[in-house]
Amino acid sequence: MTRIIPHFVGGSLLTPKDGRFGDVFDPSEGTVQARVPLASEGEVRRVIDDAEAAQPAWAATNPQKRARVLLRFLDLVQKNMTELATLLSSEHGKTFDDAKGDIQRGLEVIEFAAGAPHLLKGEYSTEAGTGIDVYSMRQPLGVVAAITPFNFPAMIPLWKAGPAIAAGNAFVLKPSERDPSVPVRLAELFLEAGLPAGIFNVVHGDKEAVDTLLTDPRIQAVGFVGSTPIAEYIYSTATAHGKRAQCFGGAKNHMIVMPDADLDQVADALIGSGYGSAGERCMAISVAVPVGDETAEALAAKLTERVGQLRVGPSLAEDVDYGPLVARSAVERVEDYIQQGIDAGATLLADGRGLAVAGHEEGFYLGPTLFDHVTTDMSIYREEIFGPVLVIARAADYEEALAMASDHEFGNGVAIFTRDGDAARDFTARVNVGMVGVNVPIPVPIAYFTFGGWKRSGFGDLNQHGADAFRFYTKTKTVTSRWPAHGVRDGASFVIPTMH
Repeated sequence: MTRIIPHFVGGSLLTPKDGRFGDVFDPSEGTVQARVPLASEGEVRRVIDDAEAAQPAWAATNPQKRARVLLRFLDLVQKNMTELATLLSSEHGKTFDDAKGDIQRGLEVIEFAAGAPHLLKGEYSTEAGTGIDVYSMRQPLGVVAAITPFNFPAMIPLWKAGPAIAAGNAFVLKPSERDPSVPVRLAELFLEAGLPAGIFNVVHGDKEAVDTLLTDPRIQAVGFVGSTPIAEYIYSTATAHGKRAQCFGGAKNHMIVMPDADLDQVADALIGSGYGSAGERCMAISVAVPVGDETAEALAAKLTERVGQLRVGPSLAEDVDYGPLVARSAVERVEDYIQQGIDAGATLLADGRGLAVAGHEEGFYLGPTLFDHVTTDMSIYREEIFGPVLVIARAADYEEALAMASDHEFGNGVAIFTRDGDAARDFTARVNVGMVGVNVPIPVPIAYFTFGGWKRSGFGDLNQHGADAFRFYTKTKTVTSRWPAHGVRDGASFVIPTMH
């Protein structure tokens, strides 16, 4: 009998006996390993009911006590790391070590969120006016929601949940239906750590569930990570219904390779960042921009050699560099892009199509693909492929390379590799992209800085994790207070108050 992955609602696992279900595949084998319920509008509203009932008591809990729950959760996740990483790898397709990294990056935000007693402090000014004090306080929004993608089924839910819960909110997570088991297991560990029932809820679903979260007036804020068209839809729908929204979309991350760069270091960085996790990362480097033909020719030769050495196989095998893509449809989409690149006249240096892994012939595999002589009008340059495809788009000089990254419609991440500090400093100041790496291929900021792209990679005023997360999940109340001496009256005043 096929396993059913339950919802987690009000502190309990909930397995529907009827309704709609989706298939959860084992990408390494290409077979269905479980089924996931797709919640109806009524089921989602009942989840919100439980969250709304639980939230006031949690908001009234001392922030330090809330932080202690997060610390116990950290310990429990570390103790269960092997189980969680194996489960994640088996549903997503990323390697076991990459799955552990997915979880660990999420835990780093939980560690940061445990500083809630400090991060929630307001400001205080005495004698702002004669006998008047002014102070502010940060208070939770109430019930908040997150809609998270398949490619980081632990990290991104934890990026959202940690600050939201630490700030005193109740949290409803709608994870990807492609790899939903890890979020449910995390919910169980939160409960074991002492989080009250109803504060962390997991409800599976598709557009019906999403639209319910976007329109229910009790949901005060929505966070999302996924493709740009859906990010735009969620942002516009949520804000039209009076909600805060923090939505992150697609990317086309460039790496500028200056003539003075160490090309062996560059090749290592491009191989890891371009093909790791089968390219299914919003921070993957998918465009290499060598400056000058001499740099381009040398880089293309090094990359061609190293691409040929990459090992692709089952996600839990110990000797592979990356595993399968998440779905058969993902393989077909990427293969279509490869053909588009060929048809547009790009030079195909390595073709990953048709890869068969012995003993796993039905798995969702795609070998590493490399293009050269890609121009900015080609779809493989303009659009996010989200697969193991790296393109080389040559630039004649530094200014052209800078313009390529700055003018692209996506502005998530970018990197420059150089030994020249002046060039790096100029690049970081001028490039029109939200996250920048200098000799760092995947410039994901550490947990106490914020993560967020520009242009069509991000919608909303505040970024993920760091101090922005606490600003997003709280509202500021400002109090102006005066305690006049007993019996003293000023009489009525008909002018606007001023501080004098």
